Amino acid sequence: MGLTSTPFLVLLIVLTFLAMAGTLLLWGRVGGPWWLRWPVRALMLVLCQVTAITTVATDINNSYGLYASWGDLLGTGTADAAAMTGPPPQRAKFGEPTNGVRSTYFRGPRSHLAGHVLVWTPPQYDTRADRATRYPVVMLLHGVPGAPESWVEQGGMPGAFARSVQQGAARPAILVMPVVDPGGQDTDCTDTPQRKVARWLVDDVPALIAHHFRTLKGPRGMGVMGISTGGYCAARLPLQYPKTFGAGVALDPDPLSGDPDVLTDPVLRERTSPLWLVAHDPPGTALYLATSRQDRDSPPSYIEEFAKAAAGTDVKVTTRIVPQGGHNWGTWVTLYPQAIPWLSDRLDAPRR
Repeated sequence: MGLTSTPFLVLLIVLTFLAMAGTLLLWGRVGGPWWLRWPVRALMLVLCQVTAITTVATDINNSYGLYASWGDLLGTGTADAAAMTGPPPQRAKFGEPTNGVRSTYFRGPRSHLAGHVLVWTPPQYDTRADRATRYPVVMLLHGVPGAPESWVEQGGMPGAFARSVQQGAARPAILVMPVVDPGGQDTDCTDTPQRKVARWLVDDVPALIAHHFRTLKGPRGMGVMGISTGGYCAARLPLQYPKTFGAGVALDPDPLSGDPDVLTDPVLRERTSPLWLVAHDPPGTALYLATSRQDRDSPPSYIEEFAKAAAGTDVKVTTRIVPQGGHNWGTWVTLYPQAIPWLSDRLDAPRR
């Protein structure tokens, strides 16, 4: 029985119920001397706690894709993408929205990865007047460690984006927040022999959104913005997949030459890095790169080196370096007022 399988979760729920019911029924019936009765009762309480905690932990794992298999959980083998389970995009179910944010869990047919995705639609999306309107998509990529929920809990989304729209600085768009490391394995959003994370972000997540929401087609219908590791991905994906992403915003990105701790294959790391891609016949795209002079994890030299490599190419690079701020949400949020309108200007407006 697989770690992420529905039968396993159902079994745990049943065992939790039986443990609780058994404790209630048998508590007063435990016989024998006191030194025997109380250890038995304590064991009954422990059994209730263990089954309940295991059930909750399994549900959380299924929601976030932290571990794909028993071997992945126990460290006895490499996480197998084929072992990840979940419904295909067409059958994925979105929960009731909270502040306009819906969530789902699905398995991509191209990547064979499964993970959690949050989606926010602008307030007018469900109104009668706009029921035929299609919207551009902004994909938001979190850092590692991190989760899609960090955009909501620490990043002030979707409120920050909605305020930009209300102020007339940005056009309405659908926000999509997918997990960038399905199964808990970071690849810098790159396809490796074991995990096709690029396929997850470039094919599977867009297919999910296009099936369930009214979206604009083409690269001007989808932009990407990321922080830290997600910022690295936001700088790379429009360069490597220009037919999907029309523009990218990288806030405090990881080293744009690639991280050897993430991709140990030097050839794969080099050939998929933004620095290599921008220097080898890059497509005509636009990138916005920003950081702080105080950020030791993403110093200005990363951005300056990339801008120099992009000079004379068809890649239009906009940079911003602020004087203060660390590698944290406090800095990234202050970069929104310029980054969000910049990205919105490079996407098509909603239309019927």
